[in-house]
Amino acid sequence: MSNKNQNLGGSRARRLYAYLWHEWTIESRRQIAPAFARPNPAEWSDNRLTAAWLGHATVLINFFGIKILTDPVLFPRIGIRLPGLTLGLKRLTAPALTVRDLPKIDIVLLSHAHFDHFDMRTLHRFHRSTRVITAHRTTDLLRWTRFRDVSELHWKERKSVSTSAGKIDIVAFRVKHWGARKRRDTYRGYNGYVLERNDRRILFGGDTALSDSFAELRASGPFDLAIMSIGAYNPWIYSHCTPEQAVHMANEAGAHFIMPVHHQTFRLSAEDFREPIERFQAALHKTPERIAVRDIGETFVLPEMPIFRSPFVS
Repeated sequence: MSNKNQNLGGSRARRLYAYLWHEWTIESRRQIAPAFARPNPAEWSDNRLTAAWLGHATVLINFFGIKILTDPVLFPRIGIRLPGLTLGLKRLTAPALTVRDLPKIDIVLLSHAHFDHFDMRTLHRFHRSTRVITAHRTTDLLRWTRFRDVSELHWKERKSVSTSAGKIDIVAFRVKHWGARKRRDTYRGYNGYVLERNDRRILFGGDTALSDSFAELRASGPFDLAIMSIGAYNPWIYSHCTPEQAVHMANEAGAHFIMPVHHQTFRLSAEDFREPIERFQAALHKTPERIAVRDIGETFVLPEMPIFRSPFVS
């Protein structure tokens, strides 16, 4: 290894140790703010599409009786799990529900293997009957969990899942991101997903930078709800979209309502705490009724008949 590479590696190591020291001294004393609201899934109708933002990219969905959880991360820290502790980021805002508060989950949907989307401590808490849909070459990470029905999807692959409440179709699609959990496992996949049931459609964008793949979904739409990440774009613009780009991609796909996620939960980037949601609201100032939620813990219920027709749906 050259002296230049050795110096670069040493600099990265020093930054890592400084970061970990900060996390376990200053950050350990910081209180985690409570969620804005607390959903009550026991009261949700199985005859409707209902979704609550629990924090970061974790959304609890009742899709006409089928219970789905996206990228579940429900503990105070994310990162490398050691006996009795987790080395990594501490939440800014508590999850709106804990694992114990959840209803029985039919399907866990995993977009990619990053620690803030694929939290092993949370995933160990689910019943063995829960099905998992995940990106390709990520199943090995789940080998010590209770899950027994795990399906990997490549882009454009479809999976039909039958549950006691009926059937749901799930299709993986291309996003602009990356899937490595650590530095060298760059072979891991990363997905967005389309969920279809009862002639209704949900788009879960996972993590993505600006991509033309959402326009390609328009033919399979329209979408009743698009769940879009809007944070961590500064300076990571090549792997995370801005709020305005998230709105643009949801419009390209033909979405009626948009649920903004991936903000207000972890300090992953340089933008201020409220900047993503403020920019998102500004981008939709002409049609604010399209905003599904604004704060962690809020619940969205799809109207039985759309209250408007989105100009972005042909």
